[in-house]
Amino acid sequence: MTTPAWDPAQYLRHADHRARPFTDLLARVPDLPGAEPLIADLGCGPGNVTALLAARWPTARITGYDNSAAMLDKARADHAGPTAGGGSLDFSHADVRTWTPAQPYDLIISNATLQWVPGHVERFGAWVDGLAPGGTFAFQVPGNFDSPSHRLMRELAGAVGLADTLRHEDAVRAPEAYLAELADLGCTVDAWETTYVHLLQGEDPVLDWVKGTGLRPLLTALADDPPAREEFLTAYRAALRQAYPAGPHGTPFPFRRVFAVARKQS
Repeated sequence: MTTPAWDPAQYLRHADHRARPFTDLLARVPDLPGAEPLIADLGCGPGNVTALLAARWPTARITGYDNSAAMLDKARADHAGPTAGGGSLDFSHADVRTWTPAQPYDLIISNATLQWVPGHVERFGAWVDGLAPGGTFAFQVPGNFDSPSHRLMRELAGAVGLADTLRHEDAVRAPEAYLAELADLGCTVDAWETTYVHLLQGEDPVLDWVKGTGLRPLLTALADDPPAREEFLTAYRAALRQAYPAGPHGTPFPFRRVFAVARKQS
């Protein structure tokens, strides 16, 4: 899979829809053990949902971690600094594939990031070990890799020899698989899935959505070949219009998400 170059402005074009699963995840996170919680947000992106952590825990010391300089620059510009309750919000470069807690965290959370980390389940043990007693590890990942948007993306990428630039159906696991893995680590686990039906507006809104996320590796791979990039986008745009026809109120875009909240024993 090609390492994608990220575009914060493109990602944030659907910020309201993208933030909704995080707010649903956050609603299931229990109270944290520390009076001034230490929180890590793995794969913080432009920081817009990291800021929601400060609203929930205003005394917390929160660090958002990401490996994209562009995303971190946007996050620092828009969100870094002291919080209303005396806590702090900052952002730091890290690779989620190798990040290990250097001190006990009250909460390690991740929003739509672990699908980019092959073998991410293998990291769960280190992250749970890095929680304070009674702390929580929580995440949500997209579970739509067999949906038309991704199947068509892979088929068309394969036709031009670029199938390996994209993630495949096994990028994430089912909720019950995550539950079993985390329960084996001694956690109390809440795992579930939800399919949202986002009503998108504008011309070719599904293409506009995936340009901010799933399509990034392929766009990155084709960055130096504009004619090939436009040829791919023309074919993909036409396929998406058939798969997701516009209705009288917008374009319905079903999107499955998988969630897990694991609380370490006190």
